[in-house]
Amino acid sequence: MYNGKLHTLIQTSRLCVLALVFTFQFCSNAFAQMSDTLREVKIRGRHKQQISNDVRINEYSPGQKIKAIDSITKLQYQYQSLASLLSEQSPVFIRSYGFNSLATLNFRGSSAAQSQVLWNGVPIQNAALGIADVSLLPVLLMDKVNLVYGSSSALWGSGNVGGALLLENDVPVFESKKSLSVFAGTGSFGESMGGLKTLFSNKKWYISLNAFGQSALNNYSYTTDSGTTKKTTNAKLNGASIILQSAYKVNDQNTLGFSAWYQQYYREIAPALFEASSLKNYTTGSLRFLLNWDKKTAKNNWYAKTSLIRDDLDYKDPLIYFGTNSLNVQYVTYQYFQELGWNRKINEHNEFLLFSPVQISWMEVSGVTKQQTKAALAAAFTFSYFNHKLTTALNARSEQINNTGVFLPGANASYELFYWLILRANAQYTYRAPNLDELYFNPGGNPNLKPEKGWNEDAGYSVKMKEWAHFSLEHDLSVFNREIQDWILWFGGSVFTPHNIATVQSRGVETENKLSCNINKWKLHLGINTSYTIATTVDSYIPNDGSIGKQIPYTPRYNGQLNVGFTYLNLYLNYNHTYTGYRFYTTDESLYLLPYNIGNLQLMYNMHAGKYALQLNVQCNNIWNTQYQLAAGRPMPGINWLAGLKLGIISHDNPLIK
Repeated sequence: MYNGKLHTLIQTSRLCVLALVFTFQFCSNAFAQMSDTLREVKIRGRHKQQISNDVRINEYSPGQKIKAIDSITKLQYQYQSLASLLSEQSPVFIRSYGFNSLATLNFRGSSAAQSQVLWNGVPIQNAALGIADVSLLPVLLMDKVNLVYGSSSALWGSGNVGGALLLENDVPVFESKKSLSVFAGTGSFGESMGGLKTLFSNKKWYISLNAFGQSALNNYSYTTDSGTTKKTTNAKLNGASIILQSAYKVNDQNTLGFSAWYQQYYREIAPALFEASSLKNYTTGSLRFLLNWDKKTAKNNWYAKTSLIRDDLDYKDPLIYFGTNSLNVQYVTYQYFQELGWNRKINEHNEFLLFSPVQISWMEVSGVTKQQTKAALAAAFTFSYFNHKLTTALNARSEQINNTGVFLPGANASYELFYWLILRANAQYTYRAPNLDELYFNPGGNPNLKPEKGWNEDAGYSVKMKEWAHFSLEHDLSVFNREIQDWILWFGGSVFTPHNIATVQSRGVETENKLSCNINKWKLHLGINTSYTIATTVDSYIPNDGSIGKQIPYTPRYNGQLNVGFTYLNLYLNYNHTYTGYRFYTTDESLYLLPYNIGNLQLMYNMHAGKYALQLNVQCNNIWNTQYQLAAGRPMPGINWLAGLKLGIISHDNPLIK
């Protein structure tokens, strides 16, 4: 009875979202017959904001929730990783395995492998694991950071179940310009960092270089369950990242580009509360190359990109022996990616996109090469009416994964009910094939795994009021539902193995709110983000499974952030408060981690003198000295601080610090 009602409810919600999308289109034909008075709204000068370098975001996702991280927020976290930024400034939950450890994305109750990370349109998840460690992605290296909530498999490929993190470097601008900035920082627990950003361009060439290096002892104190104070050991971090970007303008229509991204990190893993000691450590390295060609005319844009990525991992645990040798896991994975695309602007109201991506991933397992190949043909069509008040996008992808074919349709739409109120809806079919580790990892891989598949629906609205006295208000609300069959979960005894656990449903609501007030030289701001997510097992292949109706491990039901502060002349001050609710770490909810509140204080000050710009950044993190755990048995540091200083040289009235 319960399953029948639930199935009816899911089908009803799915039909409601699809009906909303296509009702937008149907209503356009009726309203189009109305008088020309509708065109009077042109006085407001409606202009679509280009938040991304990717046309799929700007033109073909009108009904999806997309959050662009603003420049001020990126500056606040420029000396930290994307894991810190996203956990404190967005409803996306960052699933961390402890301090100085792996951190992955959790969009609306999804698993780590169900979220994508793309760099300039190229997926950069580890080819074997199918995930990206966002704790190793420095904020400083990226010029644009966008979050795509919910599935959009037709546009971004199979595997895009929960959402996507899009990282982009600036599109080359061919003008005479030179700039340079250097920075250095220091913080608690032996942390130090440094780097530079430099750029050179003229009418034909564009070259930029971003580099970042850091090290830390991470020898912070914590309190055990018995009340004893200890200091972490075996927790060092050393790492560096560098991105080189170059481009050549062949003529007014054609541009060639080349990018290279290298990074390497060494991390030690401190003992958990249930371990007497630890000597575990691992080294990760990535080398990413990207070649691209763009041709732009008045109505057509052709592009081609090809990328090769190598990821390597070397994990050691000298305290565990297999025979006479200590544990040492080493493997290298490769990923080749290419994409050809054509975007056609048919007229003022219609655009068409056709593209064909190919992705090949491979690794060696016990001397045998294991490979996964994905080849697809995808198309998207967007059309608008009523002076662009209504925008609808239809998209579809036919993808071949090894010997299996899958069709991925989707539709999304937005409607500007008033100039300050926009409605949106999105419905997508989603699919994720098991990754190489899930199939072939030795020991533990399961070659009999089924792919994950299901539907994703979400709808919501956005309010933007910027003409109310000295105030401006932004409010966004989203409701979502996702049902995935054959969800993959790792569990077991001495050897963990992935299994399909039948059906998992995720549903919930998210809000993002921001209130600003401008009074003379003061700008006050208040922002509140909230997230309520229920992600539970609906059906299971396991008899008498205790996970039925229970929350998926490490997915909090409640999650929220608050930001309050001001800007006065060149001074910026912000207080960030983050709340994370209960997280169960067993499938039957028998064990859990307590909720916690974290407070962070952030200050920036900019100074300009002639052609130089100086920026001071000071932060005090966990100012309430909260004792908490992100993962079971992994205590986090108490109050700590971070300070950085950046010097930029201004060239042609264009400061690098912006």
